[in-house]
Amino acid sequence: MYTAHPDRYADMPYRRTGRSGLNLPALSLGLWHNFGPDRPVETQRAILRRAFDLGVTHFDLANNYGPPPGAAESAFGEALKADFAGYRDELVISTKAGYLMWPGPYGEWGSRKYLLSSLDQSLKRMGLEYVDIFYSHRFDPDTPLEETMGALHTAVQQGKALYVGVSNYSAEQTREAARILGELGTPLLIHQPRYSMLDRRPEDEGLLDALDELQVGSIVYSPLEQGLLTGRYLDGIPEDSRAASDSPFLNSDAVTEDLVARLRALDEIAKSRGQTLAQLALAWVLRGGRVTSALVGASSPRQIEDSVAAIGNLGFDADELARIDAIVRP
Repeated sequence: MYTAHPDRYADMPYRRTGRSGLNLPALSLGLWHNFGPDRPVETQRAILRRAFDLGVTHFDLANNYGPPPGAAESAFGEALKADFAGYRDELVISTKAGYLMWPGPYGEWGSRKYLLSSLDQSLKRMGLEYVDIFYSHRFDPDTPLEETMGALHTAVQQGKALYVGVSNYSAEQTREAARILGELGTPLLIHQPRYSMLDRRPEDEGLLDALDELQVGSIVYSPLEQGLLTGRYLDGIPEDSRAASDSPFLNSDAVTEDLVARLRALDEIAKSRGQTLAQLALAWVLRGGRVTSALVGASSPRQIEDSVAAIGNLGFDADELARIDAIVRP
């Protein structure tokens, strides 16, 4: 029988999400990879237990996480039942819908039919009555945004979600989504964009500025850039790495000599701060409090421990930030 660590809230910082009453841990656990039938169940449960013991109260899922799609939610549901049934009110659980889940015209994107059906399926897989946050996972160019946001509003009205968010929306799409939701009476809580030292689009395209203006929170995914910022690629491409596999998210062509040289330079900055490259990358996205939380994945409890250690040094001086920019954006 799992019993959570009594000091689990001692060290993790929690940040207010936009103008809501919800606080999120600076680091949240994403179940995008490593939670499915191809991974040992005990390892999955050990990751979740260690995360919670370290103050990671937010577990982020989506209907299509696995593989196969749905597997992460099913695995998480079993872990909830086995280990966390008595801790539900201490957890923030989120899921999303937007990508392909089943055949036919109603199995993806942003229609009311798809979103609400998907949420019902997600709740069933996890054995929950509600999720804390339900996201539109991507903007649907062929469905009126009023319909997509209306479905999120309905999920809250039905008691199946406490808050709603969007992911992979542009700055202007986010502004319009927030306007529609505001008129419906269900505020936009949070946006989940991709953001890292190597991917500055939320800065360059004005998304972070829009979130500041709207007082909407943010939780960033891929802050370690699919593993590039973990230090695994400082000497090239390891045989067992994602880039050496047939992963659609990172291939060997991306790991150029120039990139490796930049990663090594960033690693030198990390060492000067007493951090690993991964810890530097996490601290960088969390700098200044503009980002509410950073999503990390893990294939072992040790990886969670290493990530959480980043919170010990989230401050940067102007010289460090300038050196990082000179490396990444010469």
